[in-house]
Amino acid sequence: MREISTDRQDKVPEKTCTAESRKALRNERRRRTLNYNAFPPYIKKLISEKGLTQRMVFLKADVSEHYGYKLLACERRTQQRDVILRLCYAAELTLEEAQEALTRIGMPNLDAENPRDALLMTVFKDRPGSIIDVNILMRQNHHRPLRTSGSQD
Repeated sequence: MREISTDRQDKVPEKTCTAESRKALRNERRRRTLNYNAFPPYIKKLISEKGLTQRMVFLKADVSEHYGYKLLACERRTQQRDVILRLCYAAELTLEEAQEALTRIGMPNLDAENPRDALLMTVFKDRPGSIIDVNILMRQNHHRPLRTSGSQD
């Protein structure tokens, strides 16, 4: 085992992870996995009920089909809330359905106290047009546009 130089030893905590914190982390991962696995069937059902296809939703969301199919097959996971919001908007989900989708995937719901979220809530209610139109509206109101899977700050 490699020894740490003495000038760095004071920067390394004696115990970086307790048994309790490891257990809490495992439980959190398990909860997120259970939630994540509840998302694909939920959105697939809504897409079907609205007479859309998954391909149409991916195109309208401006999410690559390959990535989108993997998300809905539970082969890929995302922690990018904007991608989920894009899919929800493109699938023509109501605000309430989008909030439920976020809950099912284990992500924070849109919060009216947050100015960006409040605008997104209005977007889900008023349906201003395509994702491009939504992003124009976001920029006009000095908010970050809905990001895609490949563009991160």
